[in-house]
Amino acid sequence: MFLSKLMPLVWLPACHRNLDLSDPGGYTVLADRYAAAVTALGLQPVLFPMATELDVDHLLQLVDGVLLTGSPSNVEATRFGADALPTDLLDPRRDALTMALVPAALGSGTPLLGVCRGLQEMNVALGGSLHQEVHAQAGLMDHREPDDDDLAVQFAPRHDVLLTPGSAFARWADGTRAQVNSLHGQGLKRLAHTLVPEALAPDGLVEGVRVADAKDFAYGVQWHPEWRHQTHPFYQRMLEAFAQACRDHRQRRTPGQP
Repeated sequence: MFLSKLMPLVWLPACHRNLDLSDPGGYTVLADRYAAAVTALGLQPVLFPMATELDVDHLLQLVDGVLLTGSPSNVEATRFGADALPTDLLDPRRDALTMALVPAALGSGTPLLGVCRGLQEMNVALGGSLHQEVHAQAGLMDHREPDDDDLAVQFAPRHDVLLTPGSAFARWADGTRAQVNSLHGQGLKRLAHTLVPEALAPDGLVEGVRVADAKDFAYGVQWHPEWRHQTHPFYQRMLEAFAQACRDHRQRRTPGQP
């Protein structure tokens, strides 16, 4: 099979937008920085634009990892027992796909990394809930990015995270504290019972998790490690660990292939 001769394949679920009001069909979109980071790690990003939850089991057999990206959209509140806010930007097609993709990836032992919305998808798919507006919760910080057109300002390190000693996060950070960026309005509220909190913001918000008893690499983070990861050792080591897990999965999936 041609695909098996390529570098390890990483599935990046797409977002869906109505970018052109004269085209009601909408657009399939992906922020380049995620695909660029995957490529820089020696992996091949792949999209399945029209995939639905019915396709998940079949498509997982073709890939070596799953990266759940961030997005301007929010996970629909009804999926965790809340009412939608009037300001919510929603993506029901992505929700339907990722709610099925998370447990399927874990069940098949496919390496999984959730970033920002991706972490929130992991939590909701596994039975947890979200704060819809973290900044409106007593005792929690405003975790949204500054209102600035300069992306370097928006993605600059914003606060520390406290990392569990002995965790993979602590190994990647070479310590129990690291600085991360912060560009989110929603955040984890009730943690899914299979998720283990291993990175906490200064206000106690869970921002990094691992999946307990996962068959392979299975982590989620609220920050954006894909942003200029080559200049941030903590981000880079995390992504390299994911990439190595994908390479190992490919060897198991296609034994004997170059």
